[in-house]
Amino acid sequence: MLTHASPPTTTAHDSRKRSSVLSVRSLRTLVVPAIAVALLAGCQSASKSASVDPADAKPARITITPGSDSAALAPDAPVKVTASHGTLTKVRIVPDGAGSQAVTVTGALSHSKTSWRSNRTMTPGTTYTVEATATNAAGTTAVQHSTFRTRAAQQVNGVTVTPSKGATVGVGQPVSVAFDHPVTEKAAVERSLSISTSPKVEGSWGWVKDPLTGIERVDWRPKTYWHKGTKVTLRARLSGVNTGDSRYLRRDVSTTFTIGTPRISKVDIKNHTMTVYEDGQKQKTIPISAGQPSYPTWNGTMVVLDKAPMVNMTSESVGIADPYNKDVPWAVHLTTSGTYAHAAPWNEGRGYFGQTNMSHGCVGMSLADGKWFYNRATRGDIVEITGSTRATVSTGNGFGDWNLPYPSWQKLSALR
Repeated sequence: MLTHASPPTTTAHDSRKRSSVLSVRSLRTLVVPAIAVALLAGCQSASKSASVDPADAKPARITITPGSDSAALAPDAPVKVTASHGTLTKVRIVPDGAGSQAVTVTGALSHSKTSWRSNRTMTPGTTYTVEATATNAAGTTAVQHSTFRTRAAQQVNGVTVTPSKGATVGVGQPVSVAFDHPVTEKAAVERSLSISTSPKVEGSWGWVKDPLTGIERVDWRPKTYWHKGTKVTLRARLSGVNTGDSRYLRRDVSTTFTIGTPRISKVDIKNHTMTVYEDGQKQKTIPISAGQPSYPTWNGTMVVLDKAPMVNMTSESVGIADPYNKDVPWAVHLTTSGTYAHAAPWNEGRGYFGQTNMSHGCVGMSLADGKWFYNRATRGDIVEITGSTRATVSTGNGFGDWNLPYPSWQKLSALR
């Protein structure tokens, strides 16, 4: 059946490519009765209602670009089909080979139904077959085929999608697509991404870079924190997208996840407390010890990245001169630069918790409180830290997306 979608950015194809053209008069073996065409192509014949004598009607003529004798096509080049002396009733483009992982090409039909153009990119290094059907004024049908191959990618890019399929996450979790290599064609990538939510939610894509790892990613965050129970689906038609300098993506990706319990923890550095709220109700206020004056904790809104019952932390891993090497229990990860909320049993009995800030930048608490917080923490939960002398954590340092007002976040979209 004909498919409809908004057209993507495309590039001009090789000028040597030639159209594959078929006339009903020249190949009468492809002219079949309308009822047979209906069975073959699933299209309705116009012969019963046609008012033109078949002897007087010009045969439909189909042109497919690229033709079968064309040179290999760029994966992001367009495929075009036109009909003269008739209208298109079917265009289908599929990759060759049973079980192929290559994508099927979709496209859009013109209002006059005399032209069709692909609206997505194709998998690199793949053979595709085009089948097009057109009907003339008398209801006589013509069918045309073309087979071509897309160029193999000499350079490739890879993606990592967060969160994983089927996950239940906190109210601060963005949809995130991270890239193995930098992306210069950001608009082309962003046009291939779509988000659907139930219920409907306003949100925007934004491009950020992790200041520690240099990893570039595009995140989609809602205008405000998610609501509990929202279902979110990402569809990324990335196969064949040029991310820059002819570095192509090779596969489509998708994920669907659900928003769980709203859990927001508010850390007050000056008062040395962390108050945990679930569904808007206060659950517990925990005495904490945050970063000392020489190693202050980041300000700002952070999102739980992951957690582990034990993490080895060293001064070298975060570039701190004051040497330490500790196995840290009940560690909840907040930034890629090394901020955690964790138990610090070595400080119990020293009078730090609830009284003074003596950590190297993490949020420390007793062993019992650390385990209580760890057991509840879920990827995507919000931790809001205020009262520190340090700057606000950057958007790319973990999921610091929420540290920008929504209008500023929208400006990070390549399609703004």
